[in-house]
Amino acid sequence: MAEKNPAKADQIYEQLRRAIVRLEMQPGTAISEKDICAQFNVSRTPVREALQRLAEEDLVDIFPHSGTWVSRISFALAEEGFVLRRALEVESVRKAAALITGAGIAELELIVARMHRILREDRLADYLEVDDAFHAAIARVSGYPRIWKFIGLAKVQLDRMRQLSAPVPGHLAEVTEQHAAIVQALGRRNAMQAELAMRIHLDQSFEVMASIYPGQPALFAEAARHVSVERAG
Repeated sequence: MAEKNPAKADQIYEQLRRAIVRLEMQPGTAISEKDICAQFNVSRTPVREALQRLAEEDLVDIFPHSGTWVSRISFALAEEGFVLRRALEVESVRKAAALITGAGIAELELIVARMHRILREDRLADYLEVDDAFHAAIARVSGYPRIWKFIGLAKVQLDRMRQLSAPVPGHLAEVTEQHAAIVQALGRRNAMQAELAMRIHLDQSFEVMASIYPGQPALFAEAARHVSVERAG
């Protein structure tokens, strides 16, 4: 009978997902079930459960009787995630402008201060988690408690591209100023300004991410398929 260990499967899934999204496991890297079993001291069953969940998120490619690899980034899915995220976050910040309290503003100001500190200390890997905390905090006060969960599911490939854009000179400093502009609009309870500030922030961030795609084609599924077709021809 197969071993059932949901807690272990969850742990493996979370750790692998984090490593893949943060690009600690590079696109195209082979994944060894045997090595993961040894690392977590488990049988293959929870490992395979975790890998199947990752495959459902397009983070790994499983080829039966062949192997499992970290998937290449899908630009198409990242762009789709951006469109969904923008629609949900613009609505979220509009609602938040009417509902946010002084305590909510203080929380956002504290997060922006943390962003400035992270930039001074050059801890780029930590920035994106704090960035998510900023947007999640807005979602919480919008009156839509599950909205950030839906955004999280939509932006998986987008998050991998965010890792690529983080080192772009000046990008995260600009993002931090954009966050501050969102907080200022929320503090004035100005829904129109808050919507505009959020839209500008998300649009400009995606423009930076999209500009990276042509320079690193090996990391992207679309480029890999193009090369494969050329070789076949």
